[in-house]
Amino acid sequence: MARGNLQVEHLLRRAAFGPNAQDLLRFGDASTSIVASYLIEYDRVADDVDSKVGQPGYVGTTSPGRAFSPYTNIEDARQRWLFRMVHSQRPLQEKMALFWHNHFATTYSKIAGVYGAVQATKMLALKSGELPGPQGQIELFRQYALGNFRNLLIEVAKDPAMLVFLDGRTNTRARPQENFGREIMELFTFGVGNYTEQDVYAAARVFTGWNLRTVATPGGANDPATYYEFFYNANQHDPTAKTFTFPIYGNDKTIPARAAADGMQDGLDFISALARHPETARRLARKLWNFFVTDFEEADPRFVETIAGEYLRNDTEMKPVITAILRSGWFLDAPSWNTRYSWPVEFVVRAIREVGWEGFSVDTARTPLANMGQTLFEPPDVSGWELGRGWFSTGAMLSRMNFAATLAANQKFNLARAAAPYRSSPENVLDFFLDRLSPSPFEHVPYSELMGYLKSDGTWTGSDAQLNAKVAGLAKLIVGSSEYQFV
Repeated sequence: MARGNLQVEHLLRRAAFGPNAQDLLRFGDASTSIVASYLIEYDRVADDVDSKVGQPGYVGTTSPGRAFSPYTNIEDARQRWLFRMVHSQRPLQEKMALFWHNHFATTYSKIAGVYGAVQATKMLALKSGELPGPQGQIELFRQYALGNFRNLLIEVAKDPAMLVFLDGRTNTRARPQENFGREIMELFTFGVGNYTEQDVYAAARVFTGWNLRTVATPGGANDPATYYEFFYNANQHDPTAKTFTFPIYGNDKTIPARAAADGMQDGLDFISALARHPETARRLARKLWNFFVTDFEEADPRFVETIAGEYLRNDTEMKPVITAILRSGWFLDAPSWNTRYSWPVEFVVRAIREVGWEGFSVDTARTPLANMGQTLFEPPDVSGWELGRGWFSTGAMLSRMNFAATLAANQKFNLARAAAPYRSSPENVLDFFLDRLSPSPFEHVPYSELMGYLKSDGTWTGSDAQLNAKVAGLAKLIVGSSEYQFV
């Protein structure tokens, strides 16, 4: 079985969640340009994947003894997102939602500690129109996946989950709360070294009055009809001038005093200055290098300046930025293939897509994902997860291997049927699985060990019994190998 277009497979690993058998057939003769366009122009494709939950032919979700409730139960919300990653026909949208989820890291546990489990789940995961209240944060990230970064920053500043997580709900004129003002500079835009403590205090005052209000029902916080929404409280806004060490308007570093009723403009002007700052453009370019190109080495300065320039020329629009990356030699050329450590959720979703899902539930993946170091909607802190090598401890790698074993055992008979056309020799069977599972290339010694596993019981016959006995173990060894841990 010959491999397809390796460049397209690379594109589908990085900008999607890996090619399954249907993708390899679908894009077998397509150019990388065509596939990239398909991924980028996802608005042309119906977003109907949620309607497939619970239907035959799709990976399962488990909700013992109750209805599946992904907008009020965080475990179901996690399953819904995994389901979408496995099956969405708009995979780049989900991939960018994952990127923004780490960039604007917000934890369920803090929000639940303040407002309870139902409201915390709604703030993070509610799909617009499913229940009363504003859309959840992950839906915001889907909406702006390839949208305007300035506008995304504004929406994040008004997002109920963020207002709770970084304490904006308590930011008042008498007691400015500095958490969001600090993090929007340090983590969300231009980074450490570009602001001072004076700027942090001024930023806190900019966002005074950007608070929350309750739209309550008699059932209180546990009632799904209750919700919390952004509220600009003019009475709590500091209307005085705010001066920064960097420009806000041209060369002017001061946001002028204005009436409290008009005070929201302070935040809009401040966000615009941050979003359009050249160092924000460079910092985003470096993060996108690590996400799309490689995290084996620091970003090429030429890449940083090229992508930052694209960002600034397009007034912070992300679609031209991602298009430029996916069409660049930095991304497409072979030296960048298999040179990024897969995040646990990427590993799990890719394995399900490539090994198979009939009779398997994404609920099975939730505990292994936690053991691998990544629980969706629960990054460790506002800085997000430690990426790259940080994913790989001895325990985390063991969890990956155990998940590979669980999935392969579940798909044992499906894998045997798929391998049947290649049963004439163990070499053909191994080549089939290396094609289907698309690990990075195995060197001679590990390849020989895989072949030795297939031949370990003596004469190869290719019988049904032999396939049933061997193929699940082979899939486990490949998916659990170091070669499979890269995208």
